[in-house]
Parts: sequence; structure tokens; C-alpha cells
Amino acid sequence: MQGIAMVSSLGKAVRILVTIILAFPTLAAFVSTARAADLGVIEAGTLNSNLSAWVILDARPKADWLKGHIPGAKSFSWEDYTRTDARGVPYKIWPPAELAKALGEMGIDENTPVVIYGDADKSWGGEGWGCWALAWLGHKSPLRLLSGGIQAWRNQNLPLHEGAEKISVRHKRYTPALQPQLDITTPELIRLGSAITLIDTRSTMEWLMGKIPGAIHISWEKFYTGKEHRIISASALKALLQKHGVTLNRPVVYYCTGGIRSGYTWLAHTLAGLPPSKNHEGGYDEWKKLTGK
Repeated sequence: MQGIAMVSSLGKAVRILVTIILAFPTLAAFVSTARAADLGVIEAGTLNSNLSAWVILDARPKADWLKGHIPGAKSFSWEDYTRTDARGVPYKIWPPAELAKALGEMGIDENTPVVIYGDADKSWGGEGWGCWALAWLGHKSPLRLLSGGIQAWRNQNLPLHEGAEKISVRHKRYTPALQPQLDITTPELIRLGSAITLIDTRSTMEWLMGKIPGAIHISWEKFYTGKEHRIISASALKALLQKHGVTLNRPVVYYCTGGIRSGYTWLAHTLAGLPPSKNHEGGYDEWKKLTGK
């Protein structure tokens, strides 16, 4: 009899879950079976020993790239691949076709192994945004974050190149396979309401000046640690979320001003092996623009 009761309870729970998903179609995207990106981290020494196996993207501002970058690395700052859209929302990522064309001109297609690095500070987490952007675009080959970024590379006295390099690049055709479940729009946030956990990753000052209703504040700077600004461990991230009352029984959405810092926290969340989360790429600026609040 006890076994029958357990089966009955399980069946009831499944029916409730199905009912919720049908009631909120956009919630189904969080349990999507779409292909997950091959995301991971790589150490500086490992990368240096096999540079030719990867195309390397430097997510810092272009001025910093010019001052000194990993040999062969191409500049890929979020500042150069976002724009104000037709609605007046700033920092919006380029449309998929345009972004794919730009990557192809760097010699990157969806089957190219890519390493992305930054410094967390000046890049505002742009290395995380870069990983999110390629995952969103549908990148198929390994996509790696350089653990410790440019700091780790320098601390191992590995070579740097100053200025632009004259490297012949064979253009490729990048074919996007968009993964929309990695992003979420302001109208979707409104429709889902309390069915999700919304985390504001901006600074305390920004948070105090205005936020999306119902959001929990956790600064993105809590998601990295040490002098090399390495992403915190899975256990540390779980503890951080728990400390702020975040449970993982509801889908998690990260946001900042325009999806850059929240792209970094999305990456930390994903690398920790937690249930799928989303980056609200439009961020607080999109919320303000579309809601007038």
C-alpha cells in the first residue's frame, strides 16, 4: 500500500509540473532539450602548450588588447558587438547573422575550438558574456574560459604581443543554430513573474537606485575570487546562492544593466553544473525602456 501511495504522489507531482509548463509556455524553455554548449575552463599553461589548437578571443577593451595580448588572440570586446536597438535599448547584442559574419571573418565557424579570456575588471565580465554569446549562437565545438584570465597568463611569465598582429586569416562561414532558451526578454519576465528567481548582479549603488521588482541582489563581483579573479567553485557558488535565499527549485535569471556582468554570472552558474539558468541580455535598461518604471 505504501508503494502505491508513493506512485500516486509521484504521478500527482508530474501532473502539477506539466500543468505549470503548459500554463507558462516560456517556462518550458528552462527544461528545453536543446543542445548544450561544450563549456569549460582551461589553464594558462595548458593553453600555452597547444596554442595552435585554439582560436583565442580577448574580451577586454580593444585598447587593453593593443597594450598586450596572448599571441594570436583576436579582440572581441562586448563594446564592439553591441549597439542601441531600434527601441532605444542600449547594449543589445548584434543580430545572429551579423555576429556570425564577424566571427567568420576572424576565421571562426561553429566547429572551431575557442578560448575566451578577460580580466573581469576592465572587461566587466565580458569574457563571460563572450562565452554566453557563442553558446546562444549555437557554437558546437569546445568553448573554454581561460581560468584566471590575462592575470594568470602574466603571472606565469608567458609571452605577450603588443599592438595589432599581421596574421593571414582564412575566412569561414559561421552557421548559427540559435539557442533562445539562454536568453529571456522583458515581456517574458513579466509573464513568468514569481515562477522564476531573478538575481540582480549590479553594484549596490545601482541596486539602490532602482531594480526589477522581486529581484534578489548579488553583485557579480561575488562570483570570482583571488588576485587572478578566477570564477568561484561550484560549492562556493551554491553557498553564495543559499546565503541569499536562492533555491534551485525555480528557474534562475541573472540580469545587470545590459547583459554583460550577468553573462559572467550565467557562465559561473553553468560551469558549476547547476540547473539551467538564463541571462536577461536586455538587462535593467531594457526593463526601464519597455515598462517606463
